[in-house]
Amino acid sequence: MKVTGSLQKMKSELTNPISYHLPIGDQLVDMNSLIGKDILFNYENLIFCVDCGAQTYKSFNQGFCYPCFKNSPMASECIIHPEKCQAHLGIGRDMEWEKKYHLTPQLVYLALTANAKVGITRKPQIPTRWIDQGAYQTIVLAETPNRYLSGMIEVHLKSFIADKTHWQKMLKNDLNPDVNLIELKKEMVSHLPSDLKQYVVDSEMLQLEYPVLEYPTKVKSMSFDKTTEISGKLTGIKGQYLMLDNQFVLNVRKHTGYVVSLNY
Repeated sequence: MKVTGSLQKMKSELTNPISYHLPIGDQLVDMNSLIGKDILFNYENLIFCVDCGAQTYKSFNQGFCYPCFKNSPMASECIIHPEKCQAHLGIGRDMEWEKKYHLTPQLVYLALTANAKVGITRKPQIPTRWIDQGAYQTIVLAETPNRYLSGMIEVHLKSFIADKTHWQKMLKNDLNPDVNLIELKKEMVSHLPSDLKQYVVDSEMLQLEYPVLEYPTKVKSMSFDKTTEISGKLTGIKGQYLMLDNQFVLNVRKHTGYVVSLNY
């Protein structure tokens, strides 16, 4: 079977293990069914912007052409630094977009990916956000009415806990056995100033399982920026990564907008 088109990030569903489908053009490929089988990607040397759809010679910030990288609300500074969001002040690249995505309920959460980390996401993005990060366990800490406030909570907690995922350890399932998210939540709440504690919510811990035959002991990243052909036996999927031959990994999200053909 062969399908060709622009890559989009994998769609996921909270099952046991997680169910993954890969959008390629107008096709949706059931990736779980391909685990244990040989697959072949060929890059067609074409990239289309995920926002405006224009052809671009290079992908900026996971799928944008340069003009959209500079002007699209989806690539604004507050996507990376939510504490800099000004939508609540009526300021943004596109206020209609801001109202839909940044002036809506946001969740601050703790996750165990390799070590513990803090993160934020829109409420409707749960559990997708956790799956995309390859989290093993997660727990919601707070719910805020806008992105700015969730960013302020994250900033306060970054002095005590990381806000980044160690992607190589995550893919090797190298988990810190000493992390207890329920106890960690209590500790992190104690560090919040009183004006932010009002957003803390009750929650239960969630554990996620991924379709992986065997976790690799070493991982090597593969990219269409370096080679036009990527192939091997699909040995697992975690986060937005495809694992090949139990050692090579392809970050699908990084290649959003790349035109490829998939043979399987």
